[in-house]
Amino acid sequence: MLSALAGLATTVGSVLGVVVRKPGPKFLSMSLGFSAGVMVLVSFVELLQTGVETVGFPAGIAAFFGGMIVMFLIDVSIPHYYKAEKYTGWKKGSPALMKTSLLVALGIGIHNLPEGMAAFAGALQSQNLGIAIAVAIAIHNIPEGLAVSVPVYAATGSRKKAFWWSFLSGVAEPVGAGLGALVLMPFLTPAVLGWVLAAVAGVMVFISFDELIPVAHSYGHEHLSIFGVIIGMAVMALSLWLLG
Repeated sequence: MLSALAGLATTVGSVLGVVVRKPGPKFLSMSLGFSAGVMVLVSFVELLQTGVETVGFPAGIAAFFGGMIVMFLIDVSIPHYYKAEKYTGWKKGSPALMKTSLLVALGIGIHNLPEGMAAFAGALQSQNLGIAIAVAIAIHNIPEGLAVSVPVYAATGSRKKAFWWSFLSGVAEPVGAGLGALVLMPFLTPAVLGWVLAAVAGVMVFISFDELIPVAHSYGHEHLSIFGVIIGMAVMALSLWLLG
């Protein structure tokens, strides 16, 4: 359920894409920075630490970098265009535009699979951790929904198609959680969970450094995005402390 809610935050972006058309750059810069801060802090303070404590330092670190390598290979093999909403000069009905918009949706959908696994694995450790990860992923899924809906709307002129393609790209997250359940649950032991949590930390750090922070900077408010990172870390640290 957490993975589904996080994934379907893309629909918020799709609504912005076809109604508001373009949320303010300050909002995007701050929110993406906030999401990155949450994900980085929870990765190092909670996920990686738990993995290292469970399986040992060498194995935990190996799983951490393994998660980063997997995300890197996905990113290289199937690139997605996070800022597709910034493209200009498109014309309705353009075959090239339609192809690009579908590739954007496919790419973001595939990138969402490991994010769904991340929320699932975090919730296995604790419900509060799963909620924190899901919220951070949901925030960064909003501009992904925007990136899908705007080119589809521009190509087809259909708000319905723009919404549904964005919706389908977000559905990949609960699918990822389902795959995680099928793969992990039959073999779940404390050691397996430790490996998975360390790998999830690597996935989330990669997403933060490769996507969230650079894209937050790209909106022209570098200091605001870094402020968002700091606030996100502080809020996550405070919540972990209050929740024990």
